Amino acid sequence: MDWLKSIQISAPNGKSRAGGTKQSATKKGSSRLRATAVALLSLTTAMPPGLMAQNIKPTAGDKIYRDLPAAPIPEPTVPLFLRSTTTNYGKARTFFNDLPGLYAPVHAPRASFMNSVRLGDLIHNGKIYLSLSDALTMALENNYDLAIARYNLDIADTDILRARAGGVLLGAPSALVTNTLGGASQTLTATGGGPGGSGASAATGFGGISQSADGAGPLPEANIDPNVTATIQLERANQPQSNLLFSGGKTALNQNTDQYNFGYNQGFFWGSQLAVTLTNSRVTSDNPFFPYSPQLTSVFKAQVTQHLLQGAGWWVNRRLIQESVYDRRLSDSGFRQQVLYTVNQVENIYWALVGAYEDLQSKERALQQSTQVASDDRKQLAIGTMAPLDVITADSAVATDKQALITAQSNLEYQQLILKQAIARNLNDAALTNAQIIPTDRVDIHALPEESQSVDDLVKTAFKRRPELEQATLSLKKDQITLRGARNGLLPMVDAYAFYGSSALGGSQSPFCSLGFGASAAQCPAGTFPTVTTTTTLGHLFNSSGSDKGVGFTVNIPLGNRVAQAQQSRAQLEYRQAQLRLQQLYTQIRMQIVNQKFALVNDRAAIKAAEAAQVLSTESLDDEKKKLKLGASTTALVLQQVRNLATADDNLTDARVVYARDRAELFQLVATTLEHYGINMQDATTGNVGAQPVVPGLQPAAPSKVPTLPSPGGMQ
Repeated sequence: MDWLKSIQISAPNGKSRAGGTKQSATKKGSSRLRATAVALLSLTTAMPPGLMAQNIKPTAGDKIYRDLPAAPIPEPTVPLFLRSTTTNYGKARTFFNDLPGLYAPVHAPRASFMNSVRLGDLIHNGKIYLSLSDALTMALENNYDLAIARYNLDIADTDILRARAGGVLLGAPSALVTNTLGGASQTLTATGGGPGGSGASAATGFGGISQSADGAGPLPEANIDPNVTATIQLERANQPQSNLLFSGGKTALNQNTDQYNFGYNQGFFWGSQLAVTLTNSRVTSDNPFFPYSPQLTSVFKAQVTQHLLQGAGWWVNRRLIQESVYDRRLSDSGFRQQVLYTVNQVENIYWALVGAYEDLQSKERALQQSTQVASDDRKQLAIGTMAPLDVITADSAVATDKQALITAQSNLEYQQLILKQAIARNLNDAALTNAQIIPTDRVDIHALPEESQSVDDLVKTAFKRRPELEQATLSLKKDQITLRGARNGLLPMVDAYAFYGSSALGGSQSPFCSLGFGASAAQCPAGTFPTVTTTTTLGHLFNSSGSDKGVGFTVNIPLGNRVAQAQQSRAQLEYRQAQLRLQQLYTQIRMQIVNQKFALVNDRAAIKAAEAAQVLSTESLDDEKKKLKLGASTTALVLQQVRNLATADDNLTDARVVYARDRAELFQLVATTLEHYGINMQDATTGNVGAQPVVPGLQPAAPSKVPTLPSPGGMQ
């Protein structure tokens, strides 16, 4: 234990060549300091060996969690670190390659509010003949939700840059942007209550916000990026004197003080801090009791501080860098989820437009038939073979069909606007706003391979591809980092430090130097105080002629430690909560796919039933018309069959639209939409689509008369 004799606590006296012989009181003080060092070091060395490592024995809950059947590991979003531009906001400018750029602002490119050129090319003669592939391409290029979500990727990069400099993370957004109207789509969240529960909290924390323990633990060392300070001060002072005895008979003394102080501070990821200071002063004065004028004073000190328990180690100080990388991957996964969501939403809007388009065609056919019946009734009324009440009944049916037609026209116009706001950015373009959209694709009811796959096979694919599972897994990894940081935060603060310093004095003998008091005192003979130049003075800082050096410890032991305990407990509880949420996601995804399989089976049955009902209604209308001509039926019965046929047409249209939506929904639930449609993630990220998506399971629309709308853009 002899080495303990050299240890001093807090601000040790150290060795100083400028000091004289130590007195007995100083020796007693040093003995007490060494005794304190022995006591404190004994306290820290007597701590349990596992305290610093914070090894925690596995609990029963951990074993149960490990014994759960392993689910497929979610595949990562590729390519990693998607970027919409060539700028990497996580890359630092350095002192050597871009010195001016260190202190210049970064200018993000201006957002574009114009529609892509491809959208304008689709407009011909006031109409847009739009396929589903065209709609998806326009959405990838123009949709506002996607454009807003792209910024999340660059925002996440800025947190990586902050973490590498030891800064506190601001957080990277990865939530869905759902501001586009229409076409609701299914999705899950990786955290929170989710469907069937509530992600909101009845009680909130400071500022009305319920905060997380994410990032718990000691903060990284400050000034990972070195910090240089400089202070230059020039002072000129004229000081009136009340005692002429000590001023050489002068009523005022002049003193000029020039200070040149410099500092350098840098933190290191292993828990160290380096602080270097250099202070210099040059003082000139006409005070007769100043031996030097100018008088040069220089003081140098360098100190290194190292954390020994809390905040010690390379990992604990770099953990936020790893968290920021996970946040970046969460943003990548969140953007993939956004693409899946938006593609499915636009597809649903497209099929809603198809439904509105065919509904309007059905209403036109119904009006045409009821008008024809009313015309025939009037002819028969003119020759006396039809009762007036039948004509009134036919006219009432025509009025009803006209009202239904107007409703269908309004619905179609609205659905066109809904689709336009989903695939365009600027609706102030009159050519676009007034153009009528004619959907050219219809769903092919032949089953796709996924419809014949078993639920288990679809679930396995979904477990690998769903971005929500990737996000939940990444969040668990972040929580594990938080747990280790919170455990380190439980430790007391024990820091060791060492310093080396020196001081030097120089200058030239003052011309006002005197050997006595009063105005009659003799001046100092030349050479009484030898001249020491500035160079020599600075050299004395490093030749140990006036050194000051030592080592020490500082110890901070919180006796209650309740804040750190609460932080660690919360981190542990949130981690357990995240584990449950991950397992709940697996269950929810399985149930979603099972439900979607049932929905597709029901949809096929609904289509077959609607087709049969349409055939029956068509035949029944033809038969009723024949009976009417033979006098065996009435106008009311014929109109009833017209209504039945219109209803059957609507039911068949609705059944096909629902089937198309549910089939697209299955692709989204399995998270294979991008692969099935040939959508490239890099194209989706940049908003510049090279190859258009190819949607399987479609057929061209049958040739038909384009429905008539009151006027282009009639809603304006």
